Amino acid sequence: MSSTPSMGFEDQIVYKGTRVDMALRTVTSASGKRLVREVVLHPGAVIILPVLQNGDIVMIRNLRHTVGQWLWELAAGTLEPPEPPELCAGRELIEETGYQAIDIKPFGWFYTSPGILTEKMYAFIATGLTPGPQALEENETITVQAMAPDKILAMIASNEIVDGKTIAVLLKYLIRNRVGV
Repeated sequence: MSSTPSMGFEDQIVYKGTRVDMALRTVTSASGKRLVREVVLHPGAVIILPVLQNGDIVMIRNLRHTVGQWLWELAAGTLEPPEPPELCAGRELIEETGYQAIDIKPFGWFYTSPGILTEKMYAFIATGLTPGPQALEENETITVQAMAPDKILAMIASNEIVDGKTIAVLLKYLIRNRVGV
């Protein structure tokens, strides 16, 4: 995690964590006033959309301790620098779903919450899937379920899928496949 971004901001690290750092970032406004902002520095992450041969999508049900709820999500995970996103995607797919992919292709990237967080999330589509055992980390409680795209859309509409990164990637994928964008 870089403590000084390329745009000339000044960061004062106030907390050094194992996965993220917290900084007070000094920026200059358009009027020339110097302002201090709280920023979470993150090494980046991946999200993987696994597509089975029949078109179903492999979802996970993840116990998220931060919100105290089970959430429907796509497999995702934090980069372990200097790990490239492509390798992280393959690793996280196996860890969280048990599936191995013949092909993992980039599907764009986005910032998850750019108002407070530097996390850049790289999206991937995984195909040619072979099921296998999960390799969950000690703090993970995850179940796996394949779902039809129509069911996923209904779950997004009914607020059963509430994870923002998952919604973004699913909708981008489903729009591209249905509308041909």
